[in-house]
Amino acid sequence: MRRAVFALAGIVAAGACGSGGTPDGGTLAKIKARGEIVWAADVQGGEPYVYEDPDNPTHVIGFEVDIMDAIARRLGVRARTVQYNWSNLVPSLERGDYDVAMNGLEATGERRERILLSDPYYVYAETLTVRNDATYRSIFELGGKRVGTLNQTFAHDILRMMPAIEPVLYEGNDEPYRDLEDKRVEAVLLDDVIANRYGCTPQHPTLKCVPYDVARGTYVIGIRMGDPELKAAIDGALRDMKKDGELEEILKKAKLWNSRQTEDAEEKVANVRARHFDWDQLKLFVSAAFVTLGLSLAAFLLAVPVGIVLAVSRVYGGRFVGALARIYIELFRGTPVLLQLYVLYYGLAPYYSLGPIQAAILGLGLNYGAYEAEVYRGALLAIPRGQTEAAKALGLGPRQILRHVLVPQALRLALPPMTNDFVSLLKDSSLVSVITVIELTKRMTIASVDLRGWLVPGIACAALYLALSLPLSEIARRLERRLARDQRPQAL
Repeated sequence: MRRAVFALAGIVAAGACGSGGTPDGGTLAKIKARGEIVWAADVQGGEPYVYEDPDNPTHVIGFEVDIMDAIARRLGVRARTVQYNWSNLVPSLERGDYDVAMNGLEATGERRERILLSDPYYVYAETLTVRNDATYRSIFELGGKRVGTLNQTFAHDILRMMPAIEPVLYEGNDEPYRDLEDKRVEAVLLDDVIANRYGCTPQHPTLKCVPYDVARGTYVIGIRMGDPELKAAIDGALRDMKKDGELEEILKKAKLWNSRQTEDAEEKVANVRARHFDWDQLKLFVSAAFVTLGLSLAAFLLAVPVGIVLAVSRVYGGRFVGALARIYIELFRGTPVLLQLYVLYYGLAPYYSLGPIQAAILGLGLNYGAYEAEVYRGALLAIPRGQTEAAKALGLGPRQILRHVLVPQALRLALPPMTNDFVSLLKDSSLVSVITVIELTKRMTIASVDLRGWLVPGIACAALYLALSLPLSEIARRLERRLARDQRPQAL
């Protein structure tokens, strides 16, 4: 048994990709020993970076795939891609989950303090995109306007340095341009690679790119601080690719080659002011907590009447009405709330453009209405039949019986699970960040990247969630006592 344990430990240690430390010789020696360099990217970034091959979805392609394959070949190994969320590329690299990170990773002074940055392989420009009928020629003309960008990018940092502008954060490349077309934002600031592929295209004929560079920067490969020998090897491979023209061929193949690649060959590091968890950060967290609370209350106020109507329909509505109610319940319970938010916000946009807050309240409210319906249905069925018969004997009609007898008792019985559902809704409100709402969890992820750590923002986020949920639980408990069947003191 002991031998088996030691053997299993050896297998795990040999198969780990750099987590917890590196053998003698560092990561480069480890890469050459296994004959493979493991690099991380996010396929959601899409074309032309890293994306699924249309002819073989199990295989990824893109100009960064070609560059890493060329680097691996020059190192005498093969390259293997692993999927990671873009916002977690640097933290996961620091953890040792893979060897290097490469996915439109911008060279910034902040990143240089955390990881080693390779020589640049692409010089990009920040491009401003507006609607065709807009008169804006400069980002400085957008004071007081909503400007879309991707989270944790240099473009986001630029917008934050201009306090008059309200940054609107997205997770995907196409969504900000859709919102610009639908007039939810006034402009979009992103890298020219993204703007030329997703913004100023025939798919968005009402948009145009402002013909000047807001700023310039470089894409680099991220390497752990303890791997200088790996950085030297990658830099050497990139220099050789530039000398023999292979890098130029790869960029031309992806239609990315331009004059910037020769004019600004030196590395450009975007300097961003270091940030700390201070009073300003705390105010942002508290503000996001109020957003979370407001969304949750509004959504639950919608979910309760929807749930009551559905429950009554299922129990007393007859076969046809009951079937419709059941279809609604199964539809909203059987599909992810994240999908429902996407459909409401992006899917309905060509027909009716909901604001992010409206879509968030509607999506969460309709979804939780389905769950509340089953809670109330169980409560209605738990009421003794004698209550209905007594009400009929008093001359009450069906609607009066529901309104004055059954529904009030059902709500009292359903109060404990309703409290539980509201706390769940409070946490599920974090999903609305996908439609640009910055609530408490999204604020935590933004701060974690800014502050280069998850512990302090995570504790602050958890504390605020507890501060929101505990008082609500106490209020519900007091309501339960007040609505108890027998409020008289126990007889001695």
